[in-house]
Amino acid sequence: MTRRLNSLRNVVVMFILLPLLLLVGAVVALGLQEFQTQMEDRMQDDIELVARAIRLPVSTAIVEQDVAAVQESLDSLFQIDEVFGVYVYDARGELVATSGPPSPSLRHRGEAQAISETGTLGAFDEHRGREVFSFFLPLADHAGRIVGLLQVTRDVSPFRAYVSQLRWQGAVLTGAVTVLFLALVLVGYHRAVGRHVERLTGVMHDIGEGVRGVRAPEAGPAELRHVAATMNGMLERREASEAALEAQRAEQRALEEKLRHSEKLAAIGQLAAGVAHELGTPLGIIAGRAQRAARRLAEDDPARKEMQELRAETERVETIVRQLLDFARRNPLQRRSVNLDELVRELVDRVRGRGHCPDVQFELEGAPLQVEADRLRLGQALENLIENGGQAARSRVRITWGVEDEQVEVTVADDGPAAGGGIDAEAAERLFEPFFTTKPAGKGTGLGLAVAQVAMEDHGGSIALDRSAPGETRFVIRFPRAADAAGSAARDGEDGTLPEEGA
Repeated sequence: MTRRLNSLRNVVVMFILLPLLLLVGAVVALGLQEFQTQMEDRMQDDIELVARAIRLPVSTAIVEQDVAAVQESLDSLFQIDEVFGVYVYDARGELVATSGPPSPSLRHRGEAQAISETGTLGAFDEHRGREVFSFFLPLADHAGRIVGLLQVTRDVSPFRAYVSQLRWQGAVLTGAVTVLFLALVLVGYHRAVGRHVERLTGVMHDIGEGVRGVRAPEAGPAELRHVAATMNGMLERREASEAALEAQRAEQRALEEKLRHSEKLAAIGQLAAGVAHELGTPLGIIAGRAQRAARRLAEDDPARKEMQELRAETERVETIVRQLLDFARRNPLQRRSVNLDELVRELVDRVRGRGHCPDVQFELEGAPLQVEADRLRLGQALENLIENGGQAARSRVRITWGVEDEQVEVTVADDGPAAGGGIDAEAAERLFEPFFTTKPAGKGTGLGLAVAQVAMEDHGGSIALDRSAPGETRFVIRFPRAADAAGSAARDGEDGTLPEEGA
């Protein structure tokens, strides 16, 4: 309730319109009062002029004691519309002659004598419900002696009625002007200010309710437009701050997730290194003895076949151990100049030599390219991708390479059953997790892509699954073509040869 009473509209009415209307009313009242005063003064002047016009003949007639002449003068004056009554008194205050109703002002003789001694006088009085004005003028002879008193009376009731009518009309007009001004002020306020203020308060209410993206309309007077523009700027800055804060939170969550992932990978790497180290020597001994035992047996001996199968399974375990060691190895990169096209061809020949994909055709597309990289680690990543592609392909694996914006890009694409979006979204998100594989049990370790990702991260690059090409499953790796200063300073140690299978 208090807020409504203190609204801008009510403040405008109370502090602007109401004082203005009071001022207008006061001006009208003062104007009517001044009009009444001036008209009364004029009326008195008119009666005085009438009285002075017959003063001399009446005075002469009284001195000569000619009552008939006095009456005749009075009757002539009474015919004037403005005259209500005319009266003449002698020096003793006795009524000598009259024209009109009895005198409304003089009640006894002493009053006439007193007025004659004091001079002229004007007085208002009431006569039979009518308001009259009387002017008294002493009559003197040629020697200046007071010989009588002349009274001329005028009826002022019509004038007072006219003034009352003017007052009433003025009050009605003031009321009408008040209503008109009030309507104009309220309508004008709503059109010029009120509706814009309502919109601003509506926007503020929406902001308070948590609505996003609202903006105040920049319309109306300059002050309100400035308020709306300031509010919009504040909202934009707040939303920008919230967006930046949310981005920081998302980045922090991503960094925390990456940190947890790195810690998990580090733990897995330590475990893998320990397991691989402990298994390496026994597996080597088992494989060697199985091979020697198989050589001592005849070709048609069933035990020889068992020894060969034992050796094949041992080699498979050795491959897993080697991948565990590759995954756990996070030594500083030994960067040097590497001929990428020669490296790719060497890796393709190695994958072909294993005989896992005899019916698959490898297509190589790319010009000779020199890159700064750790040949061993880069070879591990590419070899895992090529071998996976060869195992998954129906008939073709396409390998392309090139440079864009100083970034080397190598793509390994196969036309296997997973091509064209066959890998679901959940599996695609987990492809690079250690020990996760889409292959049947016993066909994969789930370390190949994890090893490739670690190698690319160490090179400052990335590896990703590209599902946009129809009919192909594509893995794309990107890394800088040239090493930074820190990486270039560490070029020593290894000779860059790729490890042989089973190493």
